[in-house]
Amino acid sequence: MDTILIIEDDASLCAGLVRALSTEKQTVQGCACLQEAREKLRQSGWSLILLDVGLPDGNGFDFLTEIKADKVHADVPVIMLTANDLESDIVTGLEQGADDYITKPFSLAILRARIQAQLRKASGRHFSQSAGMPYQCGDYLFDFEKMEFFHAGKLIELSRTEQKLLRIFTDNAGITLPRERLIDRIWTDGAAYVDENALSVTVKRLRDKLSAQEVIRTVYGIGYVWKIPERSKET
Repeated sequence: MDTILIIEDDASLCAGLVRALSTEKQTVQGCACLQEAREKLRQSGWSLILLDVGLPDGNGFDFLTEIKADKVHADVPVIMLTANDLESDIVTGLEQGADDYITKPFSLAILRARIQAQLRKASGRHFSQSAGMPYQCGDYLFDFEKMEFFHAGKLIELSRTEQKLLRIFTDNAGITLPRERLIDRIWTDGAAYVDENALSVTVKRLRDKLSAQEVIRTVYGIGYVWKIPERSKET
């Protein structure tokens, strides 16, 4: 059973979304402010959060940062709801950890599709991590437990840093990952400063070793995304 939390101060919109998104396999709760949202997050676990940017007692972007800094909820997908389709707002949300965004007014069908896409990705990540299963996609086969990485049947030697980056990419396939988040997750040795060029160099080396120029895509102005090969989608 998936559980969705909607944080939206427009009472009629929030109530309508709760009704529209509730199903036999999906429970939905709504709240109108950050104070209430914090209480609900303490009460139980959540599968996904819909978070409005403008709230009466705070900013949705700031609360997003708070969610992602919490070990309990850091991996919960967050879709931002915003009345602005400004590129700066979209970039801000993605850089601070949002998994997706949707601008008002929006189609309910599109919102449902985006929610299901995030739930599938989250479910796939959790299953892979808990079962310790190798990642297989197209010509790629990666066994992170054994530290064996294959492309088209050929064993590829990867450094520890490249392995960490690859694991983050494959665990978040299809999700745009901001440069800042990648740097924070890869270089966790407490270094006060990490040259951003280190990430660019690591990405290039990983691309070259795996012949993954079409799979590891640059999202200009934001970061990178592991794009599932089209052949894998068709099978």
